[in-house]
Amino acid sequence: MQEIIGTGVALITPFSEDFSVDVEGLKNVVNFNIDNGIDYLVVLGTTAESATLSKEEKQLVIDTIVETNNARLPLVLGIGGNDTAAVIAEVQTRDLSSFAAILSVSPFYNKPTQEGIYMHFVAIAKSTTKPIILYNVPGRTASNMLPETVIRLAQDFKNIVAVKEAAGDLAQAMNLISASPKDFLVISGDDMIALPMVLAGGAGVISVIGGGFPKEFSEMIRLGLNKKVDRAYELHYKFFPVIDYIFEEGNPAGIKAVFNKLGVCKDIVRLPLVRVSTDLKSRIDRFVGQF
Repeated sequence: MQEIIGTGVALITPFSEDFSVDVEGLKNVVNFNIDNGIDYLVVLGTTAESATLSKEEKQLVIDTIVETNNARLPLVLGIGGNDTAAVIAEVQTRDLSSFAAILSVSPFYNKPTQEGIYMHFVAIAKSTTKPIILYNVPGRTASNMLPETVIRLAQDFKNIVAVKEAAGDLAQAMNLISASPKDFLVISGDDMIALPMVLAGGAGVISVIGGGFPKEFSEMIRLGLNKKVDRAYELHYKFFPVIDYIFEEGNPAGIKAVFNKLGVCKDIVRLPLVRVSTDLKSRIDRFVGQF
């Protein structure tokens, strides 16, 4: 799965003033990332506000991204949820021909045991031949998919090829990297520790901040993959303030404020999310203006 080594960006869904999907804004975001060196694009992840998109809107987002990308970069599609049967139904009915892999989040809200998480992904893996990237994000799911569960899945299913690890725990990430099968990819889902994870043997990142600073962030990850540590850390520390900023009042409100300052798209989010505060917006604007 060379397609998912490096920097992937979790794409936002831009909205117009009436809260409809801003198709032109979405095209701008896709082209901005492609033109500035991102390695692959992640469609309909958490950052896309997928939870507030209708079935028809999700299809519009997919169609717009596939058409705009025009096969220039690999695409990964988010298909996940806390109803295993519903996830399988979507996997089996969605046209996946344009996608290199599926990104599937560990079940949220239900708080399953490790065995429940394992069986959830067993059922999904058996339902498709498409490569699957597991997604562990305990801050949103309220349950941590432990390394032993990930490794068990990686060993048992050839089409489970990677994990997006977003627990924010470097020790857990290193445990995964050291104990997983040789060809299994451990991808950072946490921008702040993406470089340390790469230097420890990780395969890259699926990033939020990389969407707003694709050239510099993807360069940092490439330097890390090539073990050019000093220059990589120079870039890493430049990003420190803005990574905190974009998550301070929730994702994707923060990264949308970055895009708004860059003139790529508006900073509109759908309820229950709201735009960032005036104070945070001014700090983000200052950082973008000086970067």
